[in-house]
Amino acid sequence: MVEGERGSAIVEFVFIALVVFVPLVYLVAGFSAVQRGVFASTAAAREAGRAMGTAPDAAIGQARAEAAVRLAVADQAVDATDVRLAYAPAGADCAAAGSYTPSLTPGEEFSVCVTVTVRVPLLPEFVDTNTATGQFVVERDRYVDG
Repeated sequence: MVEGERGSAIVEFVFIALVVFVPLVYLVAGFSAVQRGVFASTAAAREAGRAMGTAPDAAIGQARAEAAVRLAVADQAVDATDVRLAYAPAGADCAAAGSYTPSLTPGEEFSVCVTVTVRVPLLPEFVDTNTATGQFVVERDRYVDG
């Protein structure tokens, strides 16, 4: 062994570990945050749609849908303040959601849209492109009381 190379393997290992493993850990954390947001938005939209679709009236349905959204996003460890619940008419995209309110008439069809802001580690919070939107189409039963 050459006298001047003693201990250089440790230095090389630490350098490679920093160059390879630190970005790898960041990528895993970032992808898991995005996936958690996607799961939260789709589960929240589905549960809110079911809650709204089975409600006797729109006011009770809205309260049930908001509670369902809070539970669904809490299940994925997403902050409930980063969630937006909106409704769109049948056939419309979630971009048109917001001003529509379901009337819950028998046979009515509407979309439930839930948008979750995804917090990716070390990505600035003012970047608004880090959102996940879940959509669920509800078709209210034609043979309901009310």
